[in-house]
Amino acid sequence: MNSYIFAPPFKIYYKAMIDTLEQGFFGIGIQNGKTPENLGVLWRSAQNMGASFIFTVGKRYAKQACDTHKAVGAMPYFHYENFEDFYHHLPKGAVLVGVELDEKAVTLEEFKHPRRCVYLLGAEDNGLTKNAIDKSHHLVKFDTRLSVNVSVAGSIIMYDRNLKLKFRSL
Repeated sequence: MNSYIFAPPFKIYYKAMIDTLEQGFFGIGIQNGKTPENLGVLWRSAQNMGASFIFTVGKRYAKQACDTHKAVGAMPYFHYENFEDFYHHLPKGAVLVGVELDEKAVTLEEFKHPRRCVYLLGAEDNGLTKNAIDKSHHLVKFDTRLSVNVSVAGSIIMYDRNLKLKFRSL
């Protein structure tokens, strides 16, 4: 059942819309993705996990066979030519969270997800660029010896965000 809020001059606002705004938003994407399959799998997970938008930095999108839910038709998709283009177009108030095996990164278990953020993942072979690492507001890593597949990493990040959202306020 929907709740309503009435405000002068008696316009009706859906409470659900306000709750969504209070929860914040997140976008997720890949810098210089290695394979099209990784994009499709990440986008399918992003749609299932409540991402507000998806994006690529560097390599262009092409139709993804693994995007069986057609996420690019269900949520905004953005492409940026390079990291500077992407960084310049971050949503106002959004925090950039780089996902990278880096000595400055905190483990996902101890990370508190920002309300409004953009998660940037790098390809398995090269990771994020130095510029992306330097300009990230937060760096997050997994407590693993080796890197994990980029679409798996993104899915884990989103699952962790949703799980922590359920048990505490972000």
